[in-house]
Amino acid sequence: MNLKTAASAVRENAHAPYSNFKVGAAIRTGAGTVFQGCNVENVAYPEGTCAEAGAIAAMCAAGEREIAEIYVIAQSPAPVPPCGGCRQKIAEFAKGDVIVTLATTDGIEKQMTVAELLPGAFDASFMDGA
Repeated sequence: MNLKTAASAVRENAHAPYSNFKVGAAIRTGAGTVFQGCNVENVAYPEGTCAEAGAIAAMCAAGEREIAEIYVIAQSPAPVPPCGGCRQKIAEFAKGDVIVTLATTDGIEKQMTVAELLPGAFDASFMDGA
């Protein structure tokens, strides 16, 4: 499945009645499986979930743990990067050289690696002495 198509389709299912800012995300795992997520807002704003987090949760629920590629799309003048929390979630399951494509619904795309998205990521190596 094409990640752009998957992310664009799931974006339409976003629950964004407060901001009207719909985001779709699709990830491909190392096994080649595609998982999708969309943002889900709540009237208590901090209680919502991001599209990237939803896709990662679906991946984990299916028993997979490796992100090989990510595509995120939103209706915005420029490609929108994941929030800080989602950057850390992505870094938990993706190596630094994994490509993240950020896109607008108008067709503008920007690609970067996970390492570029989150330089100096906190990872499991810091837990070696714990």
